[in-house]
This record gives sequence, structure tokens and C-alpha cells, in this order.
Amino acid sequence: SGAGKTESAKLVMKQIIELCRMKGLSDGTSLENQIIQVNPLLEAFGNAQTVMNDNSSRFGKYTRMIFTEEGSVLGIQLSEYLLEKSRVVEQPQDERNFHIFYYLFAHEDPTKYFLTKPSDFHNLSGQLWADNAQMYADLKTAMEVVGFSQQESEMIHSILAACIHLPNINFNGSESSTLRDAAPLSHVAQLLNVDEAKLLEVLTSIDSVMRGETIRRQYKPDQAYDCRDALAKALYGSLFGWIVNSINRMLAPELHTKDHTKATLEIGILDIFGFENFKSNSFEQLCINLAHEQLQYFFNKHTFTLELEEYRLEGIDATEVSYRDNDKLIQMFLEKPIGILSLLDEECTFPNASDASFTNKLNDNFKDNTFYKVVKMGRDYPAFSIEHFPGLVEYNSTNFLEKNRDNLAPNIVELMQSSGLTIVRDVFLGEVLSTGQIRPRFQQAGDAQQVYSKVNRRTPTLSAQFKNSLAILMDRMTKCYPHFVRCI
Repeated sequence: SGAGKTESAKLVMKQIIELCRMKGLSDGTSLENQIIQVNPLLEAFGNAQTVMNDNSSRFGKYTRMIFTEEGSVLGIQLSEYLLEKSRVVEQPQDERNFHIFYYLFAHEDPTKYFLTKPSDFHNLSGQLWADNAQMYADLKTAMEVVGFSQQESEMIHSILAACIHLPNINFNGSESSTLRDAAPLSHVAQLLNVDEAKLLEVLTSIDSVMRGETIRRQYKPDQAYDCRDALAKALYGSLFGWIVNSINRMLAPELHTKDHTKATLEIGILDIFGFENFKSNSFEQLCINLAHEQLQYFFNKHTFTLELEEYRLEGIDATEVSYRDNDKLIQMFLEKPIGILSLLDEECTFPNASDASFTNKLNDNFKDNTFYKVVKMGRDYPAFSIEHFPGLVEYNSTNFLEKNRDNLAPNIVELMQSSGLTIVRDVFLGEVLSTGQIRPRFQQAGDAQQVYSKVNRRTPTLSAQFKNSLAILMDRMTKCYPHFVRCI
């Protein structure tokens, strides 16, 4: 983390655009300026200050730059991976939430969104930076250049403000939940343009149908808090996905038309989070580090395996060359039915399962595996360790099951589908893909409108989303001729 991966990716994109201009393959159109502005825009929504880096990428991004056969830029297509949605509701010590939340306080009228100062909100740790106002101004410029309308910008502001206010909603009670302070709930309802009473209802209870009769079950306060946080994470994750989808539509319009028949070439640029090993590592670090294991395998294959095969064919002795093959470690994670992620999904289906029972199941299945280390008793939380290619990492299993489920109650989804904000309505009426990404139901003029089933909205588990995303990413990379940029 902090080695310069994101900055290098931006420089590569700028250089490619500049080469097109130098060779006379560009007329300096606004498209190229839009492409350049995409990176700072996504950094605002997907980057945050961590203990390692003031501008750490908390998501992975694969950018396909698409060209005509002559070399003119046609546009870009973005794919985003594993946004750290848990950061929306809580951050590790000495870290901040996503940059964009702090930018809102530089708005010309923050009271429009019921904002006072960051310290008044439970999910905003850290302070405003000295250049916060300038960074907000730069973001507004980037959004205008890329093509977001004023109306869309205002809706984005409202959703972001709702994500700030949601964690300030608190509950009293023991067997059922009552609202402690009405103001945060009222603010969220106004910002999302939903009915306030209905919002309180879906945060504190759930309806189920038994034998044709609807039964309402009241949440205990801890369940209501989980529901509240799940909504904040879902709103932010959906908004981020909507922004990526919108960029793809605006910056490669020809590729979205039915009569597009031009032959195209492409250059793919992968900018992904760095390998992480903190004092406390959770589910997010597990997924991030598994992604790096997969990328290391890809690097080994192209740098060593294929090169050594070429040496062999040419009769060159390369017996002294050795490297660590991490394929068996990857299989320990991805195998079915006895892989770490498969066992996590299985445990999430059991009503009485816990993070401790999941850890015990890992210990039983992998205690003899070279890459797995059982953590000895003595901690007040369940844990296990993995011997990754950079070194040993201990994972705290607390909240693994809750994070992996990544699902919203149907009554909350239904309420969001009735929102007066077009963006919220579109993403919650959209199609949930196997990668967890949402294909929104766009309602812009001239677009083909598609309305997806309200019933078929069950989101895949986070580990399933991650496995599918990783498989698609590796498939894309395997089809390309790779070049590696080492960032130190």
C-alpha cells in the first residue's frame, strides 16, 4: 500500500492518450479529457486515508481502453471489484471514511443536507484536510467534464448525506427497538425521499408470510443496528456501481449501440489495492490478499513458467531458476466443497452458526495444510493464519459471517424501490449480477427500459461475488499480452 500503483495507472493512461495525439490519431476531443478526469472522480468515491497511505484505493479497477484499428480512442469501459463497503459505517483506528464524505462539508450550503461538522457523525473519524475545499471543487469539475448532470449531482449528494446520517440513528429497548432520537431518521427519510414512518418500520421489524398470513417480527436493538448499517453499505455500494455504469455509458457510447460493428483493439490497465497485513485483519483483507495470490500466480506463470518452457524448447539449461508455486494455496481458498470460501458460504446457511464455529471448521479441515496455521487459544476472538507469498497474516474471524451474507431484508429493498430519487429507484429495481454488481434500470430518454423482477433480488454472498469477479478478471487478463509495472 502506498507504493504508487494508482498514480502509475493514471500516468500510463495519460501517456497512451498523449501518444494518440502525437501520432495524429486524436483531434483533442472532449472524450480524451473525460477519460483523464475519470480517475480523480473514482478516487474521491473509492479511496480513503489508512494507516499506510493517505490515498489508499479501497477497491480494484480494471480499465479497458478501446481503440479503432487505426489507433483512435473509442472510449473506456470500467470494471470495479470488491469495494470496501464496511468502511461506510466504521473505520479502523487512525483511518478515515471515503474522501467524498468529507468533501460534502465544503458544499456552499451544507445545511441543505443537514450537515454540521464531521465529529458530529459516528461514521466520520479523522479531520477535514486543509485542501478539502479545493479537492471538492476539483471533483465537481471532474463530474461536469465526464458528463454528470446537475440533477444527478444533487441526487448523489443526497444519497451520500443519507449514508452519513444513517449511523446516527440509535435505538432503545431489549426485545424490541424504539427510536432514541427522531432527527437522524427524519433527515435520512427526507434525503432519500421515502416515507419516514415506513423507514422506521423496515429498520425495526420484518414481515414474513406463513400460511397466507403476514406476521411482523420486531427486531432487537442489535438486529436493528445491523439492518441500519446494511442499508448504509447497500446505498453506497449501489451508488458506486451506478457511477461506474454511468461512466461506461457516457465514455463509450458507440459500444452500447446495437449497430456497433467496428473492429476494436484494447489495452487493459489493472489498478488494485495493495497486499495488506495490519494489526487486525478482517474479511476484507482476506479477499484482498487472495486477489494478490491470484495475481502472483498469473505473474509467475508468465514470468517463469512460460519463459522456462521457451528455454527448454531452445535447449537452454535453466535448472537453477526456482520460484514458489502458490497454486495449492489458491486451491485451498477456492476449491469446492472443501475450500475456505465454500465453507464460509456453507456456514452462512446455518441459523446457529457463528464466527467461532466457522473458524473451528477451518481448523478441522486445514490443520495439516502447509499454508494454514491454527492460532493457539488465548485470544478473546476467533482467529486463524495464512502463510501468504509475502509472509504470515493472522485474520480475526469476528463478523466474517455477517460481512459475507451482504444481504438486505426484502422490505428495505421494497422501500428503496419506492424512493423519489431516480438513482436509488433505478439501482434497487436493477438486476443483481453474479459479481454482486447491479445493472441499473436507467430511465433516461432514448434508453431501452428494462424492469427486472422485484422478487429476484437476492444478492450472492460476498465471497461468491468475489470468486466470480476474480474469475472474470483473470479470464480477461489471460487473453491479453501482459506487461508488469513494479511499484516500490
